[in-house]
Amino acid sequence: MRKIITKHFPKNKDASILDLGCGHGAFIHFIREAGYTDVIGVDRSSEQVKEANRLGIKGISQSDLMEKLNSLPSECENVIISFDVIEHFTKGELLFFVDEVFRVLKKNGIWILHTPNGESPFFGKVFFGDVTHEMAFTRTSISQLLKSSGFNRVSCYEDTPVPHGLKSVTRFFLWKCIRGMLRFYLTVENHCGEKECIFTQNFLVVAEK
Repeated sequence: MRKIITKHFPKNKDASILDLGCGHGAFIHFIREAGYTDVIGVDRSSEQVKEANRLGIKGISQSDLMEKLNSLPSECENVIISFDVIEHFTKGELLFFVDEVFRVLKKNGIWILHTPNGESPFFGKVFFGDVTHEMAFTRTSISQLLKSSGFNRVSCYEDTPVPHGLKSVTRFFLWKCIRGMLRFYLTVENHCGEKECIFTQNFLVVAEK
C-alpha cells in the first residue's frame, strides 16, 4: 500500500480521496500515515465499519457504493480507490458504476483499482475462490471498459512481491525467474514473448480522467 501511495498518488497532501469498498480501513490508515488529510471511506458491510471504529480509523461510513456516488456532486474527488470491488458487479451494473466514478472525479483525477487478473495462469484460484465474483478482466478488457466511459489513459501493473527484507527480496527474484519462464512459454506458443504480459493473480489498474 505504501508503494502504491508513493508511486501513484498526487503530491498535494490536500487532495480529496474516496475509498469505495474500504473494508475496515487498512488503506485509509496508510494514506493518512503518508500525510493526506481529506480521506473518507465507504463500505456496505456493517461488520467492516464496526471493525474500523474499533480500530480507531475515522471517516468510514456504511453505504451502498452506487448510492454514495449518486449523492456526490460532479468533479469533487482527486482520487478514488476500489480494491477488490469491481469483480463483484454484473456487467450491466458495472457500466453504470464506471460512469459514476468518472463523473465524480475531478479533471486529471485518478481511479486506482485492484482486481483479479484474467491473464494469470492461476486466474481460477482467485476468481472461483469467492462465490460472489461476477467478472474478471485482462489489460485489454479493463481498458475497453474504462475508456468507453471517458477515461483518457489506463495503465496496468502486476501485483508483484514487494522487496522489504531478505525473504521478500528472495521471493521477488524467484518470481522474476518464474515470470521469465512464462514469457518463454508464450514465445513458443505464439512466436512472441510480450514483455507487458501480466501474470500475477491480481493486478493494479490506474485510470486517469
